[in-house]
Amino acid sequence: MAILVFILKWLQWKYLITDNSSDIYIGLIAFFFTLLGTWIATQLAKPKIQTVIVEKEVYLTRPDDITINETELKNLSLTTREYEVLQLLTRGYTNAEVAEKLFLSLSTVKTHVSNLFVKMDVKNRTQAVEKANRLKITPQAS
Repeated sequence: MAILVFILKWLQWKYLITDNSSDIYIGLIAFFFTLLGTWIATQLAKPKIQTVIVEKEVYLTRPDDITINETELKNLSLTTREYEVLQLLTRGYTNAEVAEKLFLSLSTVKTHVSNLFVKMDVKNRTQAVEKANRLKITPQAS
């Protein structure tokens, strides 16, 4: 009895498919092209720029004892305030940040910086920082 019911249901399904075969095929083709169109649209809409992250290990040698060359510091004859400004310059502070940190006006900081340039015989702050590091008169920025 169960086999007979199964055969009848199978025949009914078979006739359903054969009667509506063109509609089923058209529906399957439409579904396929809908999926294909969606996939192509997502491929075209992807951003062309890829972000690549490169990680490199950087080895820094940190001296155990920070020694400042006192003789070179005395040869430059910097005032205490000029020396404080130089230390902040070697750490990468701007004039405005130095003024804020030392509670000075911006014009006073500019005056100290220009005095530093004259006393150190340099033309810009990059040269001043390089010379200070070379002479070892300021602690190295880490």
